[in-house]
Amino acid sequence: LFAGVCCCCAALRPRYKRLVDNIFPEDPKDGLVKADMEKLTFYAVSAPEKLDRIGAYLAERLSRDVVRHRYGYVLIAMEALDQLLMACHSQSIKPFVESFLHMVAKLLESGEPKLQVLGTNSFVKFANIEEDTPSYHRRYDFFVSRFSAMCHSCDHDPEIQTEIRIAGIRGIQGVVRKTVNDELRATIWEPQHMDKIVPSLLFNMHKIEDIDSRIGPPSSPTGGEKEENPALLAENCFRELLGRATYGNMNNAVRPVFAHLDHHRLWDPNEFAVSCFKIIMYSIQAQYSHHVIQEILGHLDVRKRDSPRVRAGIIQVLLEAVAIAAKGSIGPTVLEVFNTLLKHLRISVDFELGDRRSSAGSATFSTSSKESDERIVQNAIIQTIGFFGSNLPDYQRSEIMMFIMGKVPVLGMTSQSLDTSHLGDLGTRRIQIMLLRSLLMVTSGYKATTITNALPPPFLDPLLSPSLMEDSELRQLVLEILHNLIDRHDNRAKLRGIRIIPDVSDLKIKRDKISRQDVSFMKKHGQQLYRHIYLGCKEEDNVQKNFELLFTSLALTTIELANEEVVIDLIRLAIALQDVAIINEDNLPMFNRCGVMALVAAYLNFLSQMIAVPAFCQHVSKVIETRSLEASYFLPETIFKDKCNLPKSLEKHEKDLFFLTNKIAESLGGSGYSVERLSVPYVPQVTDEDRLSRRKSIVDTVSIQVDILPGNSTEDKIDNTEEITFEALKKAIDNNGLEEQEKEKRRLVIEKFQKAPFEEIAAQCETKANLLHDRLAQILELTIRPPPSPSGTMTITAGHAHYQSVPVYEMKFPDLCVY
Repeated sequence: LFAGVCCCCAALRPRYKRLVDNIFPEDPKDGLVKADMEKLTFYAVSAPEKLDRIGAYLAERLSRDVVRHRYGYVLIAMEALDQLLMACHSQSIKPFVESFLHMVAKLLESGEPKLQVLGTNSFVKFANIEEDTPSYHRRYDFFVSRFSAMCHSCDHDPEIQTEIRIAGIRGIQGVVRKTVNDELRATIWEPQHMDKIVPSLLFNMHKIEDIDSRIGPPSSPTGGEKEENPALLAENCFRELLGRATYGNMNNAVRPVFAHLDHHRLWDPNEFAVSCFKIIMYSIQAQYSHHVIQEILGHLDVRKRDSPRVRAGIIQVLLEAVAIAAKGSIGPTVLEVFNTLLKHLRISVDFELGDRRSSAGSATFSTSSKESDERIVQNAIIQTIGFFGSNLPDYQRSEIMMFIMGKVPVLGMTSQSLDTSHLGDLGTRRIQIMLLRSLLMVTSGYKATTITNALPPPFLDPLLSPSLMEDSELRQLVLEILHNLIDRHDNRAKLRGIRIIPDVSDLKIKRDKISRQDVSFMKKHGQQLYRHIYLGCKEEDNVQKNFELLFTSLALTTIELANEEVVIDLIRLAIALQDVAIINEDNLPMFNRCGVMALVAAYLNFLSQMIAVPAFCQHVSKVIETRSLEASYFLPETIFKDKCNLPKSLEKHEKDLFFLTNKIAESLGGSGYSVERLSVPYVPQVTDEDRLSRRKSIVDTVSIQVDILPGNSTEDKIDNTEEITFEALKKAIDNNGLEEQEKEKRRLVIEKFQKAPFEEIAAQCETKANLLHDRLAQILELTIRPPPSPSGTMTITAGHAHYQSVPVYEMKFPDLCVY
C-alpha cells in the first residue's frame, strides 16, 4: 500500500521536477544521465516559461547537496545548468539566470577549493553567452568581491593556492567581459569595483619572474601557459580591461595602480612600476594616452615631499609613458608636462641646497647621500624633458625650446622664469645649468629648414645673454645648444676636438648653398654670434673644452652660414682674438693667451681650406709651420697637453708667428673678395644687458673710440706739466708735419665711416652717447634742485595734510634770477 501511495504521489509531481530528478543517477559516480538530460533540454526549449521553475528547483537541490557535502551531485547539477544555459536563448532566460547566479554564489562561498573552481568555470561559461536583451537590475558586486578575494588566496598548499588564484583571475575576466558587453557596463568602472579588481591583478602580476619579457605590445602566450601561470593570466586580463576603457572611465582604471604601488612601496626600485605603465600605455587607445600622463603628473605632485628615490622612480615611469605617447597622440598636455617637470626640478634643487645649508660645517654621509639622490631626481627630470622634446614634431619642439628658455633665470630679462629669489646665486646657477641641459637634449637632432626658425630673436637674445657667460659650464652648454641648432648636416662629429687639420677635404663635410633667409639672419644677428664668441674667448676660467667648442662654433658658422661677407667678418674676428692674446688688456693668464692663439690658428687653417684661396692657404700654412718650429705652444696639439712649457711673455715674438691683416688682404683681394673692411678692427656690439650684467662693462674692455673731430683725440692733448725742451720747440715750429698728421687722421676716420659695417659704427657711437648721458645725469642731479613753491610745504599730522605757505618776500631766489 505504501509503495502504491509513493508511486501515486510521484505521478502527481510537476513534470519539470520529474525531468530534473531523472538526470541524477543513483550513484553520482555514473555522472549525468544524458538521455534524461536531452529530454529536460527539449522540454525547456519547448516551454521556456518553465525555465525559471527548472532553475529554482535545480538551485534547491544544489544547495541541499552542498550542505550535505554530496559534491558528486553538485557537479551533476552544475553540468545540467551549463547545458541549459547554452541551449536556451529566449526572453524567459532572465529568471533562470538569477537562479544560476545564486547557485554560483553558493559554490564560491563554500570553503572547498574544488567547488570554488567549479563555480568560477560555470560563471566564465555564462559570461561568454551574449544575451538578447540587457539586464537593468542585475549587479555583480558580490562576484567582484569574491573573485578579488580568491586572487589573494594564501592556502598552505601551493598547488591549491595557484588553482584558486587562477580561478579568481578568470572570474574577474568573466565579470569584465560580461559587464562591458552589457548596456549597464558603466557599473564595473565605478571606483569601488576598480579598487578591488586592479590591485588583485597587479598582486598576481608582481609574481612574474622575468618582467622584461612582456613590457612591449600585448603578447599572445599559448593557452596552456595562460591556464598554468597566474601572472600571465593576470597580465592578459589587465590588458583586456584597459583595452575596453573609454574616455570617461580611464582615470578610474589607472588610479588604483598608483595606490597599489604606493602601498607596496614599489617605486624604489621601480622595475615593476615601469612594466605596469608600459602595459597600460600599450593597451589603452592612443587618443587616451594623455589621461595617463596627467595622472602620473598629478601623482608626482602628491608625492613631492617623499624621498628622492621615490620621486625619481615616478619620473622614470613618466619617461617611459612619454616615450610611448610621443609616438602617437599626446593631446593638450605638452606644456603641462614640461611645466610640471620644471617645477619639480626647482623643488629638487631647493631640497638639495636646503640639505647643504642645514649640514654646513658637519659633512655627514647621510647628507651627501641625500644630495646625490637629489641629483638622481634632477637627471631623471632632464632625461624625461629631453626624450619627450626630441620625439615631438619640429613645430612643437620649437615652442618647447622657447618655453624652456623662458624659464631660465637671466639677469635683466623679463620672462616667466622659475622663481629662484630664495635660492641665492648657487641655486640660480644650478637652475640655469639644469634648464640648459634640458634644452640641450630637446635641441638634439633638430633640423630646421632655415636658421631663422631655429634661432628666432626671442630665443637667441636670452640664450646669448651676458649673465649666462659668468660660468665656464654655462658657456659650454650654450655653445653646445648653438651647435645643435646651427649644424643641419651633421658635421659636428667630424669637427670634434681642436686641432690643425692637414686636409679638410678628408672630412667629407656636407654643405648646401647659403639661402637668402640665412644671409638675412647673419646681417641682422651675425654681430651677436661674433660678440658671444669674442667675449667667450676672453674668460679667465676657460678650459680645453671651452676652446674646442669655440672652434666648433666658428667652423659650423663657416659651413652653414658663411658667404663672402661673413667670411671677411670671421677673419676680422679671428684677427681681433689674436690681438686680444698679444696686447692682453684683460690680464689673461698665459695659458688662456696661448689657447686663444691656438684657436685662431686652428680656425684660420680650417677657413683657408674651406674657401680654397691658394695665397691665403700659403700664408696660414707658413705661419703654422713657423710656430711648430719656434713657438709650438701657439698650436692646439701642444698647448692642450698636460705638461706644456708656457712662455713668459708674447711681446718679443717675431711677426712671422702671427697672422697679418695686410697679407691676408692681399691674398683675398686677388680672388675677388672685398677686403676693404679687413683694415677696420673688429669691435663687439654693445647691448643694453652689458650695463645690467654683473660682468665688467664692454665699455671697459674696448679701448677703440671713434673721434670725428681731431681736437678730441687724446693723442693731441698736451700735458700742462710737460717739460719745454729744444726738441719740443722744434716740433711746435714744424707745422707741416702736424698738418700731415691731422690729414692722415681725418682720412682714417672718413675711411672708417665709409667702409665699416653700420652695426660697428652704431655700437661705437652708442658707447660714447651712453657715457655722455651718464655724465649729464650726474651733473644735473648735483646741480638742479626743485625751487620753493609759493604754496608752501606739505606736512602730515594725524593723517591729514597741512600746507604752510611761504611769503614771497621770504623766498630765496638764485642770484641770476634777481636784478
